[in-house]
Amino acid sequence: MTTLDLRQKRILVTGGAGFLGQAVVAQLIEAGATAETITIPRSRDCDLRQWEACQRAVDQQDVVIHLAAHVGGIGLNREKPAELYYDNLMMGTQLIHAAYEAGVEKFVCVGTICAYPKFTPVPFQEDDLWNGYPEETNAPYGIAKKALLVQLQAYRQQYGLDGIYLLPVNLYGPKDNFDPRSSHVIPALIRKVHEAQQRGDRSIPVWGDGSPTREFLYSDDAARGIVLGTQHYSHPDPVNLGTGEEISIKDLVELICELMGFTGDLIWEHHQPNGQPRRCLDTQRAAQAFGFRSQVTFRDGLQQTIDWYRQQAQVLA
Repeated sequence: MTTLDLRQKRILVTGGAGFLGQAVVAQLIEAGATAETITIPRSRDCDLRQWEACQRAVDQQDVVIHLAAHVGGIGLNREKPAELYYDNLMMGTQLIHAAYEAGVEKFVCVGTICAYPKFTPVPFQEDDLWNGYPEETNAPYGIAKKALLVQLQAYRQQYGLDGIYLLPVNLYGPKDNFDPRSSHVIPALIRKVHEAQQRGDRSIPVWGDGSPTREFLYSDDAARGIVLGTQHYSHPDPVNLGTGEEISIKDLVELICELMGFTGDLIWEHHQPNGQPRRCLDTQRAAQAFGFRSQVTFRDGLQQTIDWYRQQAQVLA
């Protein structure tokens, strides 16, 4: 297994100030990079939808790790499908081309589980990625991100760009986005239960019917997988990052309620969308290609996420 020595490498981490980005930067430093050689562009100063901003961002960089994304849960995907498609496609496409023109040594693109077809056989294998259309509510986002895989493979074939594409499953952990307008399912549920407890509510509404399954990867585990891939993987084939374990939304809600001590009723809103029926990854390629396996158990990761949110809520109260 070849190793990219990160010491002295100039590394651009788009989205490096975000939820996953902060964990990736910490893992890069643990792997030998230094804070002085890591660049984190901020969206207010560097709009990656603009070509010139992409050129400036990649200038003098050795490695680009592209995490920046316009992303959210089912609600945001239904409300702003055009923005999600355009923003994610333009950021990624221009950044990859700018990196190629600037002679960047390695490009690491973090894709999305939403790129998989709606009815992918479980567990999802990377070779199934093109065997159908994504779930309708998140298809614009998923297809925009999947287009970047095609671009990286084409640029590897024609230009020799060492670009890799990693597919993390749904992420969660401390510092996640808890804004109810755009958050994913775990932070949305944690906030919903916490606020119900604060008000003394005896029930909470939950979207869908609880039947879909999801797989969740703790943010620090995902970051470790991304850095391992950066160091040890240099092939065109996409790679799943996950745990290989799935849980139904019903069981997830009940577990969050248990960990938070909420004993009220759950009101399932059947008129709201479920999203993709099942999500669970085959994680063998990551284990074999660069030795990645998740380490944080789901129950422990959830408890840490709940504890962090409650601390933040107390500070803001």
